Amino acid sequence: MIDLDITFFIQFVNFVVTLIVLNFLLIRPIREIIKKRNDRMSGCLEDAEKFNASSQEKLKNYSAALEEARRSGVEIRNDLREGGVAEEKGIIEAANAKAAVALKAERDAVAAEIKSCMDDLKAQVNGMAGKVVAKVLG
Repeated sequence: MIDLDITFFIQFVNFVVTLIVLNFLLIRPIREIIKKRNDRMSGCLEDAEKFNASSQEKLKNYSAALEEARRSGVEIRNDLREGGVAEEKGIIEAANAKAAVALKAERDAVAAEIKSCMDDLKAQVNGMAGKVVAKVLG
């Protein structure tokens, strides 16, 4: 059986004093450290969420800017292509006009040469006809 004498009360007081001392020396500092750590972790979590939201927003802006740049590039390419086609038409028309002028000049030159040759041949025909008639008659 347990005797309730003075040693029980001394041990009880010793237990309470030890509990109070341990509370001041160990338990409170550890609780403060845990509280600081939790505060720091929640701050880091908020920072991470802000960073994540910021990165998502930047990625969204980047994608929009990239899409706009692609669209602009397509428009510029189409404009340049249309300009090239128009310039090509102009060059081809100029070359066709130049070729038509050169062809007309050559045709005129050939026609003039043909006429000159025909005139020479007619003169030669008359001369030869006169010689043939002279040989036949003479």
